[in-house]
Amino acid sequence: MKRLIVCADDFGLDPAVNEAVEEAHRHGILSSASLMVAGPAAADAVTRARRLPALRVGLHLVLVDGRPVLPRSEIPQLVRADGEFDRNMARAGVRFFFVPGIRRQLTMEIQAQFEAFRATGLRLDHVNAHKHMHVHPAVAQLVVEIGPNYGMKAVRLPFEPAHALRAAFPEDHYRTPLYRPWIEALRHRLRHAGLCVNDHLFGLAWSGNMVEERLLRLMPQLPDGVSEIYLHPATEHTPALAAAMRGYCHREELAALVSPALKALIAELDIRLVSYGDLERASAET
Repeated sequence: MKRLIVCADDFGLDPAVNEAVEEAHRHGILSSASLMVAGPAAADAVTRARRLPALRVGLHLVLVDGRPVLPRSEIPQLVRADGEFDRNMARAGVRFFFVPGIRRQLTMEIQAQFEAFRATGLRLDHVNAHKHMHVHPAVAQLVVEIGPNYGMKAVRLPFEPAHALRAAFPEDHYRTPLYRPWIEALRHRLRHAGLCVNDHLFGLAWSGNMVEERLLRLMPQLPDGVSEIYLHPATEHTPALAAAMRGYCHREELAALVSPALKALIAELDIRLVSYGDLERASAET
């Protein structure tokens, strides 16, 4: 059986993102969204989620390229002088390993983001991280330790199978990422902790460019099991989004999510649209 989770990341980053999430859920195939609890439009996102009871909302942990929940005075080694996280993923990852005392501050900030999600009153459907930083071993360990205390049952595994991409797009070239061993370590850690995990993820190679044509070509190549496709839809390319995600096709991704042709193809291929919560319930019944 082929099951598919369709998720929008960066819920709460911008009102245009929130509007797109609501539209894609009401009129398209979007089942889930991942909330930035410290995002500039987080309050608006929560308001919309409360009136969309079928939308499954998860926590989008932000530890790079964004705002923390805690003030700079409490996590000075995690943030820059302006109070925001480092935008350089590689540099931040090295610091997570080697800067004395930074693990304690990571622990504090991750816990604070889980607390902020709990305060929304929304049910926690899943957890992932901005820029997939939960692949980092130090972050992964803390998420697995802290998350279950807040009802975490499912975590995204950012494993994108190259064979499916090559079948869908033979004209392109895909290489196994250098961080693949960390992905496999994360898979083992999550399953050992008894958490629900997707088998595959799509959106890494074409992040910000999961447009209708690509999705139509990808659907027939979905592997068996549970796949997740993540996107970054928005109703407009606002100045804030342009600065944060240069080159992303936000409106085109929204158009793909509400595409009648895509919805019809999913039905024709007998692909079942699900959420992480569905996986959790199915696991509990077996």
